[in-house]
Amino acid sequence: MLAYRMFAGAIGVLFLPEVARAAGDGLDLPVWTALPFIILLLAIALLPLLAPHLWHTNRNRALITAPFVALIAGYLIWIGPATNGRSVAELEHRLKEYGSFIILLAALYVVSGGITITGRFRPTPFTNAGFLTAGALLANLIGTTGASMLLIRPVLQINRPRRHTGHLPLFFIFLVSNLGGLLTPLGDPPLFLGFLQGVPFEWTLRLWPHWLLVNGVVLVIFLIWDVLAWRREEPLPPPEATAGSAFRVQGWVNVPLLGAILLLVLFQAPHMARLAAGALDHTFACPDLTLHFPMPEIGMLAVAGLSLLLTPGSLRAANDFSWAPIAEVAILFIGIFVTMTPVLAMLQVHGPAFGIAEPWQFFWITGALSSFLDNAPTYLTIGTLAASPHDLAWLAHHRPSVLAAISCGAVFMGANTYIGNGPNFMVKAIADEAGYRTPSFFGYLIYSGLILLPTFALITGLFFR
Repeated sequence: MLAYRMFAGAIGVLFLPEVARAAGDGLDLPVWTALPFIILLLAIALLPLLAPHLWHTNRNRALITAPFVALIAGYLIWIGPATNGRSVAELEHRLKEYGSFIILLAALYVVSGGITITGRFRPTPFTNAGFLTAGALLANLIGTTGASMLLIRPVLQINRPRRHTGHLPLFFIFLVSNLGGLLTPLGDPPLFLGFLQGVPFEWTLRLWPHWLLVNGVVLVIFLIWDVLAWRREEPLPPPEATAGSAFRVQGWVNVPLLGAILLLVLFQAPHMARLAAGALDHTFACPDLTLHFPMPEIGMLAVAGLSLLLTPGSLRAANDFSWAPIAEVAILFIGIFVTMTPVLAMLQVHGPAFGIAEPWQFFWITGALSSFLDNAPTYLTIGTLAASPHDLAWLAHHRPSVLAAISCGAVFMGANTYIGNGPNFMVKAIADEAGYRTPSFFGYLIYSGLILLPTFALITGLFFR
């Protein structure tokens, strides 16, 4: 019955003009405004297969994406007066989110690109599993983006002598870029949005059983897969080393710069800013240190500039640092953020019609939407619907199983597609740049469906019944 209601609601939102009208204070948009988002997703999925030469350059990607952005942005601006400016305000909000999103990704990309990890690593399955485990843990401290950008290049470099490596970027995206970042609000953007909305910082630590099970299962699958691939390899030459060192980290100047980025992120939460100011007696006598847009973004750009200035060019050359991957992400995600604005508005209006009430239902609907929409606004939209008429802080205290389901759905199922989470496409772009053969959009869907969906079904039965 739930599946029928969800299907009927989705069909209604997308195809029936009479249900495309906003209810209450919702944004009144016609259904056709959802079509550019769908067409853009199809272009991202199909053009690399059907017209690889056309899709190959960032210039062509920008030319393909620009009309969709112009169409939706122009329409939302044009209808603004007819809806008391709500459409313009919604577009402005989405563009601010995009600005914060891409600047954070770019700053982490630049700073982590100045850190090199070298040593006598043999590209064995256990070496790779060690890096993936470290990345999944590190994601909770510096975010999935930070951990991905810090470790993807060493993993790719270590495994260059091997021939059977197509699965490595895939599992890296699964574990480091997504599944690992569940335990703190720093781990993944959806959880940080919840933190800004009043969910206690330590609340996500209660999700450690979910984290351990999902990451453990996927890591075991990776080990089995990589052992089988390793046995097919020809004898490999001894690993190269830097100055005979077993393990060496260079570019230490970037470590405090990573810390600076994390502080800029953390200080966007009012209660964390007050805590940093020393207002522990609740008198609020100390100045408010909360950072508001665009101050954190300006700070992150300054940090990225310092990294470029202070890091020797030889270290970035050793990392094969290139601006192409971050440019590709910036181009594709401006299209996604703008064109998904009407889709999210329709979801806010028609979401209650889906009749979602149980934790397992919230887990799967949040996950399904997070696979194709950006998982951060999806988390906030579904969380707001679940908490209505209260807020997410209320949901954390009174319906924690529902918030746990929404959190896990947003974080875990961002791994289902390349566009589910920001680092996914970036890791793919870096791997492609390094000569690895990554799956196509649909190929990735097949792998994620076979590996991740059964794992998600397992935790549904254990935690969200």
